[in-house]
Amino acid sequence: MDDKNPKSSSGRFRKWFKRKHKKKQADPCYNQDELSDGGDDFMEDVYVSSFEMDPCTSTNELSFRIFVGTWNVAGRSPVGSLAVDLEEWLKPQDAVDIYVIGFQEIVPLKTRTVIGAEDPKKATNWNLLIGKALNESFGRPWLTPMLNPISSDSYHYAEVPVSEKRASFSAISDNTPMRRPVTRQRHHQQPVIGGSKYKLMASKKMVGVFISVWMKKELLKKYCVSNVKVSSVACGIMGYLGNKGSVSVSMLIEGTSFCFIAAHLASGEKQGDEGRRNHQVTEIFKRTSFPRSAKGDGSLHPLKILGHDQIFWFGDLNYRLYNLEDNLARHLIKKQDWKALQEFDELRREQEDGVFQGWREGNIEFAPTYKYSSSNCNRYSGGLPYRSGEKQRTPAWCDRILWYGKGVKILSYLRSEIKFSDHRPVSALFSTQIEVMKSKDSRFSSKDTSVPNIMPPEPIGRSRNNEEGKLAVFNCKGYRSIISTHTKSVDKPNECGFS
Repeated sequence: MDDKNPKSSSGRFRKWFKRKHKKKQADPCYNQDELSDGGDDFMEDVYVSSFEMDPCTSTNELSFRIFVGTWNVAGRSPVGSLAVDLEEWLKPQDAVDIYVIGFQEIVPLKTRTVIGAEDPKKATNWNLLIGKALNESFGRPWLTPMLNPISSDSYHYAEVPVSEKRASFSAISDNTPMRRPVTRQRHHQQPVIGGSKYKLMASKKMVGVFISVWMKKELLKKYCVSNVKVSSVACGIMGYLGNKGSVSVSMLIEGTSFCFIAAHLASGEKQGDEGRRNHQVTEIFKRTSFPRSAKGDGSLHPLKILGHDQIFWFGDLNYRLYNLEDNLARHLIKKQDWKALQEFDELRREQEDGVFQGWREGNIEFAPTYKYSSSNCNRYSGGLPYRSGEKQRTPAWCDRILWYGKGVKILSYLRSEIKFSDHRPVSALFSTQIEVMKSKDSRFSSKDTSVPNIMPPEPIGRSRNNEEGKLAVFNCKGYRSIISTHTKSVDKPNECGFS
C-alpha cells in the first residue's frame, strides 16, 4: 500500500499542509501554533507512520461535580475537634469529583504574620485535616504523611515522566508511580496514601489566604489532568502586602481549562470601601498569571484568569449592604426576607454593571454570613442594646461564590452553621461539562487499552538529532497521533501522556 511508503505519505502530508495554508479562513480545528512550532523544515520531515488522520478531533462531553467552599476562620488554628465540623461542612459524598476549598485568615493578620516569612505549618495542618475529613468518611484510612510532609506553602501536582507511563489510551494501571509534588523550595517524594479516595492536587498560601484542591484518584487514572499551576496576588496594605489579595489554581482537565480564585478583599462599610474592593478585584485580574513552563509544554495553557473556560471566584469578598440602616437590615433578617435584603447588596450591583459584570451566582436563600458575636456565636455582633467592646457591624453576605463560563450549572448554594469564627462557611455544588478530546480514527479511540510497540525506549523530548525512524507522540490540543521523525527531533513531550 502507498501509505506504507514514507516518501509517498510525506508527500501527501506536505500537500495537505500547503492546501490548508492557502485557505483565507483558518480551519477551526487547526491549531497553527501547535503544528508550526518547529518551522517549515520540521513539517517537511514529519509523516504519519501507518495511517492518515484528520487533524480535527471529535469531542465527547463529560460531567464532573465540583464542590467549592469558602470560610474565613478569623485567625484560629485548626484543632482536632474541628474535624467533625469540617466533615459536616464538606459532606463528603461519592458524587463529588473535585473539592476546591478556600480559607481566609488562617493566621491572625498581625504585623509579624503580614510582613514576616511565610509559615507553611498552618497550610500543612489544614491540608491534613481536609484529607482526613474527605477520606475517612468513606472508611478509607488516612495515613498522615509524617515521614515526608509537604513542607512548603505552595504545592502543585506534577505528572509522572512520560517514560514511566504505560502505552494505554484509556487508563494508567494501579501500580503506576504516584505523581510527584513540586514545591517552591525543593522536591519531596509524596508518600503513598493507602486506600485514600481523594488526592491533593494543589494548594497555595499567602499570609492568611489559602486554597486547597482535591480530586478523586480514580479520575486521574481515566482522564488527562495537566498544567496544574498556582499564582498569588498581594494587594493589601500599600497595595502590595498579603493581608488582602488572592491565591489561584489553574488546571487543564482533558480539553477544558479551569481557574479557581480564593480571595480576601478590603473590609469596611464606609463610603469608599466598595471602591477599594473593586480596585483589588481589578488588580487580581491584571496581576494573576500562570506562566508557561520553560520546557514549552504548556502552549495551550491560559496565561490569565479570563483565558480559562470555566472560572470560579470565591472568598471573603467583603461586599456589604449599602444605603441600608442597621436596624432595618436586622428587621429584614428576622423576617428572612432575603429578596428585599439583596436589593441593597453591593456585589449584586457589581454583577449588573461593575467589576463582576457577567459573572453569575446562585440564589441566596440563607442569612448573611458576617459578623457574628465573639461572646455569643448565635447572634450578630452589634445592634441594640449596645454592648461595650463589641464591634458595630451591619450583617452582610461577605462570603460569596461566583462563576464565569459556559458548561457550568449550580446545583446548590448553602451556608453551614459551624460556629468556629465570626463568619459562617459557604459552599456551592456545581455540575460542569468537560470536553474529552478523541480522535475520529476508530483504531485510535479512547477504548483502546494498549498500543503495542509504540513507546520509545527513552523519555520523549530527549534530543535525537542523528537518529531516524524514532516514534514520538505529538499532542495537538487534546488530539493524539503517532508520528515518525526523520533526522530532526521533536522536543515536545506529550504533557497528557496516555492517561
